[in-house]
Amino acid sequence: MKNTKRNELAVCGFAAVKKLEKNHPEKITRLYFTQERAPLFGGLCRQLAKNHGIYNMKPAEDLERLSGTVHHQGVVAMIQAPEITPLDSDITDIWIERGENAVLLDRIGNANNFGAIVRSAAFFGIKNIVIPLDEAQSTITTSSYRIAEGGMEYVDIYSVNSTARLLEAMKGLMFRLGTSLDAKKPLGDLHGLAALAGNPRKPVLVVLGNEENGISDVVKSNCDELMVIPWSGMEQGKPSQIDSLNVAQASSIVFYEVMRAAKGK
Repeated sequence: MKNTKRNELAVCGFAAVKKLEKNHPEKITRLYFTQERAPLFGGLCRQLAKNHGIYNMKPAEDLERLSGTVHHQGVVAMIQAPEITPLDSDITDIWIERGENAVLLDRIGNANNFGAIVRSAAFFGIKNIVIPLDEAQSTITTSSYRIAEGGMEYVDIYSVNSTARLLEAMKGLMFRLGTSLDAKKPLGDLHGLAALAGNPRKPVLVVLGNEENGISDVVKSNCDELMVIPWSGMEQGKPSQIDSLNVAQASSIVFYEVMRAAKGK
């Protein structure tokens, strides 16, 4: 939940607040917790007191009002609303120089899915996430922060005006991997592709599509390869019993295969 008057964002959920405390305690301006959680935030309270921050014990109902959710898990930290950095060529040049992979989201609209993708990206060491400036795209919210389970502290999120233009600009510089249900090549073949074989430093730009329609046609046309997560019976030409995986579930499989390909396995 965003406090527009103070330009603050409520971060709730035990794991999310604990990771925030560990990595960026200076971001926290106010901290509220239930009596049960109080013993677990003594160090942060002392630091807030030293920096003239505010902390207070509150009943669960007040935390629900502050965070806008019943899933606050007994703690709410208020931070300045994050500003998303516009992506530019200086940033992508660093990715290419360092061989850093990145994720491009093509209108992922559900905040919980966005948070889960952030969590998976952080787990697999992918710290660069790009989102379009589009009303259909979810962004950093209280819900996505909580679902990320601390992952927000380990990723950098950037914005672009056009996903297609970014893909065009990365042609030949990054391996642009799209996921699509109508693709013919299984994701497990990723590590054998000539574009990556023998070149573990070539970064991969993973494109994940929207929950209902997947990646758009214009985005598909700007990918180097479209691949599909194989299902039981795919090799025998049998259709899947379920239409598709949730995009957040799919992201974990894709990120694992990207990591495996980078290691040449």
